[in-house]
Amino acid sequence: MRAKISGTKECPRLCVFRSNQHIYAQLINDTVGKILTAASDREMDKSKIKNKKLEEKKNKKEIKLGGKSVMAFLVGKLIAEKALSKKIKQVIFDRGGYLYHGRVRALADGARSGGLKF
Repeated sequence: MRAKISGTKECPRLCVFRSNQHIYAQLINDTVGKILTAASDREMDKSKIKNKKLEEKKNKKEIKLGGKSVMAFLVGKLIAEKALSKKIKQVIFDRGGYLYHGRVRALADGARSGGLKF
């Protein structure tokens, strides 16, 4: 994957890593090998969010998320906020070999709803 995907300062790579318990996202500039910003579910207060369902309308479809997918969606929104504060609007999505399904998709949807363009 990384041979095909490369990020620059203007359009960095949004890299996703998920473990069994957590999910992480980073914006990486591959030309210099620097991490521009990062976000994870460890930064959030999970006691308020735990066991809640999130419903959002996207393109006349309702997205219903529960459990860890809610956290992934909010991590996507958080990374989008951090990127927009650094004046980054467009990114290249690197799913890291994971299927575009479940938490990875929820993170991407959260980043899109936060204002990032893929």
